[in-house]
Amino acid sequence: MKQIIHVDVKTAKAEYGACKTDMLVVGRVSDAGPDKIIRALDKKLGGAIDRLVRLGDFTGKSGTQAVLYSEGRIGAQRVLLVGLGEREKVTLDTLRKAAAAAANRAVEMKVKRLSVALHRAPGGALDASAMGRALAEGVYLGAYRYDEYVGAADNGRRRSLAAEIVDPDASQLKSLAPGISAGTIVGRAQSYARTIANRPGNVIDPPALAKEARDLARGLKTVSCTIFDEKKLRANKMGGILAVGAGSKKEPRLIALKYTPAKKPKRGLPTIALVGKAVTFDSGGISIKPSQDMDQMKLDKTGGISVLATIKALAELGLPVNVLGLIPSAENLPSGSSYRPGDIVTTYSGKTVEILNTDAEGRMILCDAIAYAAKQKYDVIVDIATLTGACLVALGAHKAGLMSNDDDLLERLEQAAADSGESVWHMPSGDEYAEEMKSKIADLKNIGGRWGGACTAAAFLRQFAGDAKWAHLDIAGLDVLQKPTEYATQGGTGFGVRLLTTYLMNLIEKK
Repeated sequence: MKQIIHVDVKTAKAEYGACKTDMLVVGRVSDAGPDKIIRALDKKLGGAIDRLVRLGDFTGKSGTQAVLYSEGRIGAQRVLLVGLGEREKVTLDTLRKAAAAAANRAVEMKVKRLSVALHRAPGGALDASAMGRALAEGVYLGAYRYDEYVGAADNGRRRSLAAEIVDPDASQLKSLAPGISAGTIVGRAQSYARTIANRPGNVIDPPALAKEARDLARGLKTVSCTIFDEKKLRANKMGGILAVGAGSKKEPRLIALKYTPAKKPKRGLPTIALVGKAVTFDSGGISIKPSQDMDQMKLDKTGGISVLATIKALAELGLPVNVLGLIPSAENLPSGSSYRPGDIVTTYSGKTVEILNTDAEGRMILCDAIAYAAKQKYDVIVDIATLTGACLVALGAHKAGLMSNDDDLLERLEQAAADSGESVWHMPSGDEYAEEMKSKIADLKNIGGRWGGACTAAAFLRQFAGDAKWAHLDIAGLDVLQKPTEYATQGGTGFGVRLLTTYLMNLIEKK
């Protein structure tokens, strides 16, 4: 399999009019006149930008773009104008998406070098390092293409994109640099997550995912990897994972990635367990899904892949916090050995679960991993999963559902969501929902009533967290873009990598 497009982001000191590049990217707000950069460029371009504006071909509204060709009047061959919307509404995510849109356009146009000057548009209203990070993340987001199985002659793109954040002021570049460095690590991790998530079920099954995790850990000095194979799962009585994987010839796995930082964490910092659902293909099992769009069920491993990529980012950032990444993985298929509706499964915690629907499998593998993290005495447990269609019905493909048993953890994850641009919405998962998950013939059942399915699913998982602070992220609908947007191609999104990494970074910085 060939390499996905290689992206590199650096800084470069240059006057905007003299910057030698294939494409120079500048931003403009919609509710004010051109800033100093645009006025200077427009003068050199003979008023071309002003003519576009006067004709109404470029308004500066969010999501709009316009390309101008310099014809040798400035150092850049092209100028890409990107609309940022109203000045007061420009956020870090505005810049992230603008950079993504520029990188996406650059790849489409086979641009070799992209020079980005979007950080000047907010006029000093945003922190420079945070802007640097957002811009770097955006470049990776927009430039990404999943075309591993398309011949090199047919993919219609360059093999690499060299991107640079440009500014004539060396001190400004120094302020941007730490964020660009962090954003590059996070952006690469998200691209890695998108690649593994996009790979089909015949390439990534539970044993193959375990090998991927082991190979990743081998290249990271601060990460160790332990694999629970079927024998070890049975020895530990992890009945939830075993039940879901029983119908496939590809045996289930529990992947445990332990990050131990080189620098000792500060006293009082909590230990964190991240738990991600990785059903490498979900047919629904005996309760089989409709055939339409079942091919997208290769993405039911997105939560686990996001945890895998977060551990990668965490290790490369060298954050001083102890983190355990747990990825329960199974393939949910119908066969003579599949678990059945009506079965009663004994989970790792000792709790029994009545199976009413084999397509409610994510909670069955997660409950074992969550209980394992609780037994290991981790202070905080955050799980992430493409868990319920009900969450997609409730929130659409715009926000992830967030449930928690702790207000401080809830607020920290909401702040991380705002900072990372991966949005969440708080939903309930209290005792009234847990009551719906009680069974008459077992401790719990694996589905509740018709209504509030995302909340009852979270309430089910809550029963396995013990005394730990716990949060659940239901990312159903956010794991995939069904069609291309102006800033990203269709396919797996790697949602959760930025959010989880930002949560850990903010924890260190005590935001």
